[in-house]
Amino acid sequence: HALCLITTKKKNGKTNACFHAWQCFTGDSAAYHAVVAGLSISGHTYKNMLREKEFCINFLSAAHYGACMKTIEENGEENDELLDAGLTAEEAKTVGAPRVKEAFLTLECAFESAQDLSGKGIVALVIGRVTHAAVEDGFYAPDKICSPEGFMFNVHAPKNPMTGEGSLTAVAALKAEKYV
Repeated sequence: HALCLITTKKKNGKTNACFHAWQCFTGDSAAYHAVVAGLSISGHTYKNMLREKEFCINFLSAAHYGACMKTIEENGEENDELLDAGLTAEEAKTVGAPRVKEAFLTLECAFESAQDLSGKGIVALVIGRVTHAAVEDGFYAPDKICSPEGFMFNVHAPKNPMTGEGSLTAVAALKAEKYV
């Protein structure tokens, strides 16, 4: 899955950032939606989404992996997680949640619904209506998004199907094999 930084505002107005995978997008002529799975119900991001009713999904290249990881390490209530990670918050056009200036694509989202997936208060699935997309010039073309400058992907702990061995996770970029 593509890795992203989900940004919200904390109760105190500081920026929260959640380094995340496991989202997809769907839409039709009436609306476009972000479907975000696997959010911890006890985490800041989920609580902020419920309270603020908005969020941004920011896509950065693998060159920003270290900064994204820092948002996990420096995530206390008093931290401005983007600032502490060396990233830049910028004002969104349609929501109050901040965008990440270094992102080549940001989807601004209005919260629509949430569901506790197991019914045990562990992880949730959140659906947001995309209200605006901010795209860096040229990042709609396959040669840009299918490059080291494009989407950063999570290859989550692949296992040998015969032995069950393997625990390393990889960060990857796309390489287009054929244009059709």
